Amino acid sequence: QVQLMESGGDSVQAGGSLRLSCEASGYPYSLSCMGWFRQAPGKGREAVALINKNIDTQYADDVKGRFTISEGDAKNSLYLQMNSLKPEDTAMYYCAAHDKAVCQLREDLFNDWGQGTQVTVAS
Repeated sequence: QVQLMESGGDSVQAGGSLRLSCEASGYPYSLSCMGWFRQAPGKGREAVALINKNIDTQYADDVKGRFTISEGDAKNSLYLQMNSLKPEDTAMYYCAAHDKAVCQLREDLFNDWGQGTQVTVAS
């Protein structure tokens, strides 16, 4: 059974940092693409960052220079280091994965999702 589990969400002050973790289990192979999405209250889900099996990364414009996505220590795991957090970063953060050839910041490409971890940034 495929499962993605996020952790690391918390409440922090603006300017602070958090590191989110995601572990994907149940896959008999290494995933080709894993990423982070977020959804703020009253808004749609948006892409944050992704990493492919070649360790190429992509970021949404509003997190470039502040967030860093990286592979985790275990197979099919990843981190999201978030620095210089802003109140507008407040959202539920979701880990997602797929094994398609194309790895882009497109929600429709991702078919496996975690339950999410809450990040709250106070001003």
